[in-house]
Formats: sequence, C-alpha cells, structure tokens
Amino acid sequence: MNVILLKSKIHAATVTESNLNYEGSLTLDSTLMEAANLLAGERVQVLNLNNGSRIETYIIEGKKDSGTVCLNGPAARNGLVGDRIHIISYGICAQEEAAEYRSIVVHVDDDNRIRA
Repeated sequence: MNVILLKSKIHAATVTESNLNYEGSLTLDSTLMEAANLLAGERVQVLNLNNGSRIETYIIEGKKDSGTVCLNGPAARNGLVGDRIHIISYGICAQEEAAEYRSIVVHVDDDNRIRA
C-alpha cells in the first residue's frame, strides 16, 4: 500500500505580491524552493493563516534571494500582501518507507529569509 506524506513545507512565509492579471500559480524565491526541495511546476497547497483559505496551485521559480512569495492569477484572490501562508507539498511512498521518511520544514522570518 502507498501513503501520501508531507514532503516539504515552507512555514509562515509572508506574501510579498499579489498579481491578479497573471495566468496563475505561486512565484517563489528559488532559494526557498531549493531549501524545501520544491520544483518549478510542482503542485502545492497554499494555506492562508489570515483568512483560512486553502488552495492548490503550482510553483514558478522566482529570483534567488529575493524573498518573493507572489500569488498570481486566481490565487491572488486568496491572499493580500502581508498575509502569512504555509506552502505545502506532498509525496507518495510505500508504507514500509513511510516510517523512515523525514519531511523538510523550512522556517522563514518576516522577510522570507531562512531562519537558522
């Protein structure tokens, strides 16, 4: 049997931009993508701590070390600049592997810089 597990999470990132006039997705600083093992085009959930919305979208790679967390297109309706969000990805693995798997959780500060 396979199970779906938390692959990675960026915890309490701050929305820096909201761009309604875009095709859709979440633009994310490539430094954060690398730290959380996220790929361009990867499906993610975005959970907004300010308004409770939960949406699914995909990642677009943003400029390295920019701190960019931009909700694009329809996703822009689910958050405002300054809102805190969790960005979550999931993976599928065999149940036997699940007990040993360790999720990646990246904590960031108010400027979306990785906290040590």
